[in-house]
Amino acid sequence: MDKKRILVLAPHTDDGEFGCGASIAKHIENGDEVYCAAFSSAEESLPPSFPKGILRKEIRAAMNILGVPEQNLILYEYKVRYLSYHRQEILEEMVKINKEISPDLIYMPSLNDLHQDHLTVANEGLRAFKKKSILGYELPWNNLNFTTQCFNTINENHLNKKILALDCYNSQKGRSYVSEDFVRSLAITRGTQIGVKYAETFEVIRWVF
Repeated sequence: MDKKRILVLAPHTDDGEFGCGASIAKHIENGDEVYCAAFSSAEESLPPSFPKGILRKEIRAAMNILGVPEQNLILYEYKVRYLSYHRQEILEEMVKINKEISPDLIYMPSLNDLHQDHLTVANEGLRAFKKKSILGYELPWNNLNFTTQCFNTINENHLNKKILALDCYNSQKGRSYVSEDFVRSLAITRGTQIGVKYAETFEVIRWVF
């Protein structure tokens, strides 16, 4: 895959790491330039014991582990579960990113994602980057349907970086899917499907070559 400039669209601050964290680590290892745009830090969903702004700190720590430079991290402050109310603004921000970065490959949520924020980012991403290659990443707890059309083989180092990056999100550890066992098991399952030890899988939304 001859792609050099990568953009990850994350509705919330941890979605990119969950959906393609190991692939991000692999892109960085291969010398690719990776950017991440997160549209909400989900302040309203934080457990009351955590201070406001903690997720912005956690995503910076997570991206640092994966190797994404801080200047390549774009953070917005749209209210969680209300992204659909700002569709046009989000589209315009994506169009701006496309002009400034001109990515070769975009990772974003599946078009079959049930979460309203995720679906908004996916739909607007499809519009903003309609001439670019787009892969939809897997978030099993939100995917009613998911077509495993593209597999990225990853190694132990890539997977460990994903796990360490997700471990930065102390504010999210009460969720059932925020566990090393789950992340590792999913990577093993996807790897087994193509005869390798580990993999991440994606829906091919558009492929330009």
